[in-house]
Amino acid sequence: MQNFQMLAEYNAWANRLVYAATAELIHDELHRDTGAFFGSIFATLSHILTADRIWLNRFTGEGPKPLALNERPYDRFEDLRAARVAEDDRLIRFTQTLTPGALEQSFTYSPVSSPESITQKLWPALTHIFNHQTHHRGQVHVGLTGMGKPSLSLDLIYFVRSEGKAWI
Repeated sequence: MQNFQMLAEYNAWANRLVYAATAELIHDELHRDTGAFFGSIFATLSHILTADRIWLNRFTGEGPKPLALNERPYDRFEDLRAARVAEDDRLIRFTQTLTPGALEQSFTYSPVSSPESITQKLWPALTHIFNHQTHHRGQVHVGLTGMGKPSLSLDLIYFVRSEGKAWI
């Protein structure tokens, strides 16, 4: 449980850094195709938020329930950023409620991309959320550095040493 709480805190920290760097972009840079899976930095950030909402809805039965992985719930960066902060807070709160038994519980869902029914334990799916965000934040980072923006230090161990004193 402590590991998931640390990952949720790290995730929020890394998102704050990425969004702060992204806030410096002009509109054309934000929406430029960077070659990432979802194209632009804005579309990639939208996907991360959308995927988190899908998973948290599966886990809790609450919150938005997007219908597509490429959904763009917001047109304005400021709105996307505010929603990201709220979703990070929601993820942190969710990890604070976890018990060993809850992590071992199975749940059933249908992927957005297919009608099949999947049953699995909570802990691998929750691990996926954090891995998925790291993967796509990396794509945003490449987009930023490809535009000549300063590189970001997003390593988990850097977070633990600088911000996550509870985990040292």
